[in-house]
Amino acid sequence: MSWNPALEPGCPDQVGIDAIETLIIPRARDIGGFEVMRALPAPKRQMVGPFIFFDQAGPAELLTGQGVDVRPHPHIGLGTVTYLYRGDFHHRDSTGADQVIHPGELNWMVAGRGVSHSERTTAMARTGPNSLFGIQTWLALPESHEDMAPTFEHHGKEALPVIEDRGISLRLILGEAYGKAAPAKMLSETFYADVGLEAGARLPMPDNHEDRGIYVVEGSISIAGQEFQAPQMMVFRPGDRITVAAGERGARLMILGGATFSAPRYIWWNFVASSQERIEEAKAEWRAEKWGSGRFDLPADDRNEHIPLPE
Repeated sequence: MSWNPALEPGCPDQVGIDAIETLIIPRARDIGGFEVMRALPAPKRQMVGPFIFFDQAGPAELLTGQGVDVRPHPHIGLGTVTYLYRGDFHHRDSTGADQVIHPGELNWMVAGRGVSHSERTTAMARTGPNSLFGIQTWLALPESHEDMAPTFEHHGKEALPVIEDRGISLRLILGEAYGKAAPAKMLSETFYADVGLEAGARLPMPDNHEDRGIYVVEGSISIAGQEFQAPQMMVFRPGDRITVAAGERGARLMILGGATFSAPRYIWWNFVASSQERIEEAKAEWRAEKWGSGRFDLPADDRNEHIPLPE
C-alpha cells in the first residue's frame, strides 16, 4: 500500500474555496437516442491535463432486447478511455481489436493518425433487463504522437492498482499517482482514478501533477467547508495542497489530470488535433469512404454500417 505521507488523520483543509479555479456543471447531450452528461470540453475549460472530453453515460436501466449501439465512427489525435460501473460494451476497432469490457476494466484505444471503432451492448446482456453506467473520456495526444499508428490495450480489473485506507478505496486507471503506476502506456504525464469514499473519509489529491480535477459521480464532497453534489467537476489551481471530505452519504469520484499542454487543441466532432488542417484532412478522408486505402478502415466484424460525416 502506498499513500500520501503529508496527510494526517483529521488534518484541516489547507486552502480556501478560491483554490477551485473552475467549477463545471455538466450539460445533457443526446448521442443518438441515448443521453449523456458532458463535463468537458466546457465553456470556460477545454482540458484538464490531457483530458479534453468527459462524458457520464447513465445510470440507465434498459429493457430486454434494448441496448446501446454506437456504430463505427472515426477518431484522430486522441486516446479513448471506457470505464464502466455497470453493464458492458462490445468494442471493435480497425486495429483488429475485438473486446468486451466489464465494470472495473480498462479499454485504452489510441487513435493516432486515424482509427474507427464501434461500441455496442452485448447480445448476452440484451437477453434480459440490463444497466449501463460509466464514464468515457478522450485524452488529447501530444504533437509528437498525433501521426502514430493506432493501438489498443485492454487491462482487466485485477491488473489495475488498488489502494484501500481509512474509508478510501481507489483504483488507478491510467498513469501514476500515490506511488502507484497503472499498466497502460501513456504518451504524456497523466493520472486517472476511480475513488470510493465512505461518509466523512478524506482524500488528498495528488500533489505531483500540475493540472488536477475531481468529478463527483455519486454523493457529495466538501472542500474548504463548501459542499459539492453530483454531478459536478472542480478544477484546482496548480500547486495547492487539496484535501476533500465525503459527505454523509459518502461519495464516488473520478480524479484526473496531468501535465498541461503548451497550446489548446482544435476539436470537431470526433477529431482532435493541433491544427485545423489536420481536422480538414480527416473530414475529407472519412467522407470519401475509401476504407483501407487511406487513414481509415472499418472494424473487421462491424462493416455493414457506419456514422457518416455530419453536414
